[in-house]
Amino acid sequence: MLESSTTTLDYRNSETTAVQGSGKEFLSFTLGEEEYGIDILKVQEIRGYETVTRIANVPEFVKGVVNLRGIIVPILDMRIKFNLGEPTYDALTVVIILNISNRIMGIVVDSVTDVTMLSHDQIKPPPEKLGSAFNADYLMGLGVIDERMLILIDIDKLMSSDEMGLIDSSLV
Repeated sequence: MLESSTTTLDYRNSETTAVQGSGKEFLSFTLGEEEYGIDILKVQEIRGYETVTRIANVPEFVKGVVNLRGIIVPILDMRIKFNLGEPTYDALTVVIILNISNRIMGIVVDSVTDVTMLSHDQIKPPPEKLGSAFNADYLMGLGVIDERMLILIDIDKLMSSDEMGLIDSSLV
C-alpha cells in the first residue's frame, strides 16, 4: 500500500510504463468497499489530503481549491460524486493529482492501494446497465486479477462530461 503523506510520487516516467507493451498500468484506489483504477499516465502525483479553500455555488462534490506550487487546482471528492456515503478524511485519505488535456485537478479517494499492470485479457467489458449511480460511459472495463476486481474509470470521459464541466470534451 502506498503511504498517504505529502511526498509526491511521479509515475509518468516509470520505466515499467515505457517498457511494457502487452498491457496497461493503472493506479488503483478505494472508495468505500470497492477498488477502482485509472490510467497511470493521467496521474501527476499523489498527496495527502489537506484543507481546501471552499468556493461558493459549486456542486457538492467540488470540495474547493488548493494552491499547488502556484497553480490553483480544483479538488473533487469521488465518494460524494459517486454517491458512496458520507466521506471521512483520515490519515489514509489522499488526493490524486491528475493532468488531463493539460488541465490539473485533484480527486479525493479513501486510499491508494498500488500500481497494477493489466494485460488486455484481464480487462473485461463493463455491463451495459449499472443503474443510475454510475454512468457506464465512464468505464473502460473491469480489471480481473485472480479474485480481485478493479472498476476501471475512463477519467478523460468522466472529467470532460457535462456534469463535471471541468474540461472541454473536444480537448480529450
